[in-house]
Amino acid sequence: MLDAMNASPTSQDPPTPVIFDLDGTLVDSEPNYYEAGRRLLAGYGVADFSWEHHTRFIGIGTRETLEILRREFGLDAPVEELLAGKNRVYLELARAHTEVFPEMRALVEHLAAAGHPMAVASGSSRAAIEAVLAGTGLDALLTTVVSAEEVAHGKPAPDVFLEAARRLGADPATCVVLEDAAPGALAAHRAGMRCIAVPYVAGTAEDPAFAHAGLLFRDGQREFTAKAAYAWLGRPVGSS
Repeated sequence: MLDAMNASPTSQDPPTPVIFDLDGTLVDSEPNYYEAGRRLLAGYGVADFSWEHHTRFIGIGTRETLEILRREFGLDAPVEELLAGKNRVYLELARAHTEVFPEMRALVEHLAAAGHPMAVASGSSRAAIEAVLAGTGLDALLTTVVSAEEVAHGKPAPDVFLEAARRLGADPATCVVLEDAAPGALAAHRAGMRCIAVPYVAGTAEDPAFAHAGLLFRDGQREFTAKAAYAWLGRPVGSS
């Protein structure tokens, strides 16, 4: 399969820089984030935080999410306290178990073998990103990491993707982003990058933000294959 993948991008072109979102794209961490948020809010007297409520915030940074939830539920605790509490619970859950999507792992391995520069750009804290990558073994291949904590604005602003490109020494226009959420797809577009979209939440494929994606897997991870994504990477910049 590696030989078939290597045949797609033209050999004379430099390897395309690839930037991965983490949560919901590389790994199925959303159940852990939901549980961490549920436990956190329960500790402040919020007993009805549902999975459906959580899905509203997929693709948005943890700090931004907590700022919104703090207002919605009228919490008196400062955001820094909420952030520390959620990160603490999430890290416990993430270290115990985080599932990597198999086709995403295959894509990362093939990209590494072919010499593609790669980075992770995520709305999660740096500690959370590093814990997940280490726990899944992806840290050996994905060594360039950008957290939304390290830039001025989280997604849908383009900051994390632009910083990832800078750290890779890459022109943003040559980069391809893999994203599962509409705010991330919009951030990639604003960064001037091509995007492969793999929606995590069923039914969000029609979100206008995904209209900017060069390659859209409407059924998410059920449809996504490393082979199809790798073949698309060989398309010239500017092609649809």
